Amino acid sequence: MELIDWIILCGTLLFIVVYGTLKTRGSKNVTDFILGNNEAKWWTVGLSVMATQASAITFLSTPGQAFHDGMGFVQIYFGLPLAMIIICIVFIPIFHRLKVFTAYEFLEERFNVKTRTLTAVLFLIQRGLGTGLTIFAPAIILSSILGWDLNLLIFVIGGLVIIYTVSGGTKAVNVTQKQQMFIIMSGMFLAFFLILHYLPAEITFRKALHIAGINDKLEVLNFSTDPSNRYTFWSGLLGGLFLSLSYFGTDQSQVGRYLSGESVRESQLGLIFNGLLKIPMQFFILLVGVMVFVFFQFNQTPLNFNPKAVEKVENSRFAAEYHALELEQQQLHAQKEEMQLQFAKSLDGGKKDQSLVASIQQLNQQDRENREIAKKIIERADPSQEANDKDYVFIHFILNYLPTGVIGLLLAVILSAAMSSSASALNALGSTTSMDLYKRFVKSEKTDKHFVNASKWFTVLWGVIAIAFAGIASLFENLIQLVNIVGSIFYGNVLGIFLLAFFFRRVNGNVVFISGLVTQLLVIWIYYFWVYQSEQISYMLLNVIGCLLVMLIALLLNFSYLLKKRFSNPLTK
Repeated sequence: MELIDWIILCGTLLFIVVYGTLKTRGSKNVTDFILGNNEAKWWTVGLSVMATQASAITFLSTPGQAFHDGMGFVQIYFGLPLAMIIICIVFIPIFHRLKVFTAYEFLEERFNVKTRTLTAVLFLIQRGLGTGLTIFAPAIILSSILGWDLNLLIFVIGGLVIIYTVSGGTKAVNVTQKQQMFIIMSGMFLAFFLILHYLPAEITFRKALHIAGINDKLEVLNFSTDPSNRYTFWSGLLGGLFLSLSYFGTDQSQVGRYLSGESVRESQLGLIFNGLLKIPMQFFILLVGVMVFVFFQFNQTPLNFNPKAVEKVENSRFAAEYHALELEQQQLHAQKEEMQLQFAKSLDGGKKDQSLVASIQQLNQQDRENREIAKKIIERADPSQEANDKDYVFIHFILNYLPTGVIGLLLAVILSAAMSSSASALNALGSTTSMDLYKRFVKSEKTDKHFVNASKWFTVLWGVIAIAFAGIASLFENLIQLVNIVGSIFYGNVLGIFLLAFFFRRVNGNVVFISGLVTQLLVIWIYYFWVYQSEQISYMLLNVIGCLLVMLIALLLNFSYLLKKRFSNPLTK
């Protein structure tokens, strides 16, 4: 990195922190700190909701996901627009009418304090883990690529977020997220156009799409009904609907964004704005990854994009075997590049040369096989080393091919996204701990100022916990998948409890509490044996399973309870 990159990177991050701190410091009361005094307009709500979901993992992992597997990942968002409509009609009016600070307050009014506490604790567990991951993701990748100290990076990212989140609460999060979304999307559009610019002169955007298409990178829709297939139209529509309902309807890091809306209408418009733009945004980010794939059809790539993994194998007794495979890969790339240029030229005549298509597909199949062999060599060299490199593809492209200045901007994009989603999460964790646990169990009367300070200290505490978890975390198959898996284990259960509260007026609170506990244990068991070990079902379906399970168990127990009550009461005999 050159000096100009450092100036752009540090200047961008410092601007966000200083702007958010100065603009919103000095919260007067709990409403001001937790709800931003209900002053947010719809565009602020919408951008804040989008920025909360769009973590650094989105901009690091998603292009790598598309590079390896194509555009099919976008299907997990197909249920989101429908979820936004349901939340606008059902959730938002109820939350605003009750003037709640957190989503879980509603559950105490509807059921009891035990159910409110259970859902708040489940949220704290999964969001605490998720926040650690949003800090860890950019830190581990930038550390690996740039050689920066991992723990220092984790501390810097977490520390910067804590400063302005504690200073201004929800208002600071909302204000800074508008700036962050502008920086993020500006950087991604710039990267996209630079990729197209760096392609060979004869490779137009149309031809680039053809090249991606013959390698199955543009297959957006998969109508397979196989439940073990992770990304299909049906799992995206059904699983995505339940995941989105759970995340946007019951996760305080998102609920807090639209509870800060000036009115019900402003909150609803903000969510509709998110529903309309989220799929196009994810489609575009995946398209960036597909264009990176096309770019690397004409530029040599490493066998594995993770430099730490390569370093491990090069310092092992398997180095010669790995270098031989690298030589084979270089020869393979030379053939592939020549054939891709011939294929692009054949498109000028308006017809694809099918023999060239078959040859290119065969060469790319061999490329994939070589990469799998490389992963196995890395695992043999060091079984503890993560050989999967999806999360390193895009950052490798940024650092090795983009011009000075743009590198600093793209790194600022990644760190801004990390700060944006982490700030929302810490704000929600602090607010939930203060209002749903601490305030509920404090016996003596306390002032508003006391609970503002309590929320700030709990925010700091959760920031420290997230930093500590990030420091001991390790890479999974793909970070964006891991975030969705963590959410899917908990979200369905919490959503089911909220649906019981909304639509089943006669269900007993004690029954719901028991059902929630039993369901959470069952979902964890199902994940371990049916998803993690055997991959019999997609993790996306855990959202559906958790939601339906808690509702079914609660309704059966409630029916049994009512039956027992009826026959034990002499007046009913």
